[in-house]
Amino acid sequence: MIRHYIKIAFRNLWKKKTFSLINIIGLSIGLTCCLLMAIYIRHELSYDHFQEKGDRIVRVIMEYSFGGAIQKGNFTSTKVAPSFSRNFPEVEKAVRMSGTSRVMRYEEKLFNEKSFVYADSTFLDIFSFKLILGNRAQALSGPNVVVFTKSAAAKYFGDENPVGKIVTVGSGSVPYTVTGVMEDCSSNSQIKFDFIGSFSSLGVTQENTYWDANFTTYLLLRSASAIHTLQPKIRPFMQHEMAAEVSGKDYVTYELEPFKDVHLYSPYDGFEPNNSITYIYIIAAVALLILAIACFTYINLSTARSIERAKEVGIRKVAGAFKNQIFWQFIGESLVISVAALLISTVLACLLLQPFNNLADRNLAIGSLFSPAMLLFELVVILCITLLAGSYPAVILSGFQPIRVLKGAFKNSGTGLVLRKSLIVFQFIISVFLIVACFVIQKQLEYIRSKNLGFDRDHIVVLPMDQKMKANIATVKTVFTNNPGIRSVARVNNEPINIVAGYSMRRADMAENQSIIVNANVVDEDFAKTTGVHFIAGEDFSEQDMKDVEYEDQEKKQYHYILNETAARELGWTPAQAIGKKMFLGTHRPGTVKGVIKDFHFSSFHNPIKPLVLFNENWGNYLLVKLSGENMQQTIEYLESSWKNLVPHRPFEFHFLDDNYNKLYNSEHRLGKVLNTFAAIAVLLAMLGLFGLSAYVIQQRNKEIGIRKVLGASVANVVALLSKDFLQLVIAASLIAFPLAWLVMNKWLQDFTFRVSVGVWIFVAAAFLIIAIALITVSFQAIKAAVSNPVKSLRTE
Repeated sequence: MIRHYIKIAFRNLWKKKTFSLINIIGLSIGLTCCLLMAIYIRHELSYDHFQEKGDRIVRVIMEYSFGGAIQKGNFTSTKVAPSFSRNFPEVEKAVRMSGTSRVMRYEEKLFNEKSFVYADSTFLDIFSFKLILGNRAQALSGPNVVVFTKSAAAKYFGDENPVGKIVTVGSGSVPYTVTGVMEDCSSNSQIKFDFIGSFSSLGVTQENTYWDANFTTYLLLRSASAIHTLQPKIRPFMQHEMAAEVSGKDYVTYELEPFKDVHLYSPYDGFEPNNSITYIYIIAAVALLILAIACFTYINLSTARSIERAKEVGIRKVAGAFKNQIFWQFIGESLVISVAALLISTVLACLLLQPFNNLADRNLAIGSLFSPAMLLFELVVILCITLLAGSYPAVILSGFQPIRVLKGAFKNSGTGLVLRKSLIVFQFIISVFLIVACFVIQKQLEYIRSKNLGFDRDHIVVLPMDQKMKANIATVKTVFTNNPGIRSVARVNNEPINIVAGYSMRRADMAENQSIIVNANVVDEDFAKTTGVHFIAGEDFSEQDMKDVEYEDQEKKQYHYILNETAARELGWTPAQAIGKKMFLGTHRPGTVKGVIKDFHFSSFHNPIKPLVLFNENWGNYLLVKLSGENMQQTIEYLESSWKNLVPHRPFEFHFLDDNYNKLYNSEHRLGKVLNTFAAIAVLLAMLGLFGLSAYVIQQRNKEIGIRKVLGASVANVVALLSKDFLQLVIAASLIAFPLAWLVMNKWLQDFTFRVSVGVWIFVAAAFLIIAIALITVSFQAIKAAVSNPVKSLRTE
């Protein structure tokens, strides 16, 4: 019987090749999206599940209020780990960590490694990273020892056993002993590194303050439920600890985040950028909606063909077929289409996996498509598609009564028509919604690209530097600026697009507990010239200002400050009033305000412009090199050759400031690309469904068209008649989708302090686009029918 069902199914599908092809293509596209999204979502949900003690690990988040401003983030001082371990019985062990970059050398091999992590020796007791070589209990004990990952060890030592070998680390070329080799970090680990050095190597000994918060702290609790008893104890404990340091409404406290929740639920990044559970829901929903569009196309075409197959059902019933036999016959056809679509979609998913990895910024393997969990998922999806997409047509067709079929009762009924119209409207609601979302996201991204930041970020090369360069920084700047393609060179602590260093500031007449939280950046006398920030009062730093802070004795240093407008306003000054005023940055930097600059964007557009202080000190992390924009390649080559002569202890590495600015919005760019792709797929599937349905409807109305042409109707009249009903459905879908899209995209834009508005033109453009697409899709069939010879369609009457 089953063999007979399959044979008849293939025969019917082959008989109507066009409709079968549309259904298979539609389902294949929908399933391909689902498969790719499924392995991505499974990967994101599996983050850190390999950690054997993961349910007992928590991350410590610092929250403090100072001067009325509340700050919160993934940073703690070195005191938190030992203090919590001593004072809370719920804590079994704690580890302090710090991610950084380090220049490393072994023999002639020299690299600037960007994934270098320092951690306490308890790291290997808390986390389940596999140590291949070395003693787990001793690998991170003592200063100046380092553990390599397997790939890092191969990079430096090839096939040799690296344990016991000496490498130099950092600008001071400090010798470190290799004590172990670890498996490479899993792609679904939030803690990723190539090297892990002992925390004692940092020489950070101060454990007497909760400030100086530059580290990440993890706690291993004695039980998974201990977080609920520990968290309420922390605030009163910290009130006692900080009683002598804060007063009034100021406070310092800590929150605990379950380790396995960090990747998807925490707003604070760790050793790699977090994802968001909201984005996971959005991606899953869009993928399912696209699959739904493909299924609705199948239902639409199947129910539309019900009239044509009514006689087949009638004959089968007269011949003795039972209702359930006919039902399973049509379910069999649905299963054949679903299996064919699954096979095609699996091939497509394999072919598209690398482009998808580039889009999602992940490294998903083809093997993940064939894991037991994914195979089970595919089986469930196929069964659901077969039953859900195939059951309605099967129920309708198997329910025909032979006598009613001969009278054409179903044809005259509005049941099938209402269903088909409803499904078309739903398909186009999804398509229009995604089109509007794409337009809004692209408009916001264009606003980000084109908005004046308040400084010039174009043609600025960023070169990482270290403190070993401090002695000859003047020589480096002189040699660089000797090239006509280089206009100026400045030394800074943070790049001007992302100034994150936090300090406190106050006027000289303010008490210490009245300080204001502020961002600050160390710069030199060429910063303003290099970046083009605009002075509205006072003047820039001079060479003498840089010499004023060269003293070893802190009391002899003379600090000078440049404020932005917001900082001056927070201190109660106009720009003109601020010049020459005395102020403090932190507790030990008394100085004088020398200038006030116009506010500029020194962080993401998600954030408002906050108070900013630029100050003079003789250290920094980057050189900003302003190029003329001419002969760029030759100028970069000049920089490289000069660097190798002047800074032989560091490899030459550079990036453009503009590139790092764009990286601030990587998640938005990625979301835009994903929605662009999904919108194109949704529109394509809706077009396929509309094309197939319009072709079938027009085929059913061939004789009507022939009569109208004989009575004098023009081609335009016929095309307008056939297109009108479909265009009304598309317009109805647009009117439903617009308010939904407006609500959702306005909510999305609320995350940006500086944002565009959702203008009327976006909806007008989306309406014109979707109507044009629908008109082209339907008109192709309508024109074909309108220009046909009416004699052919009326010949049988």
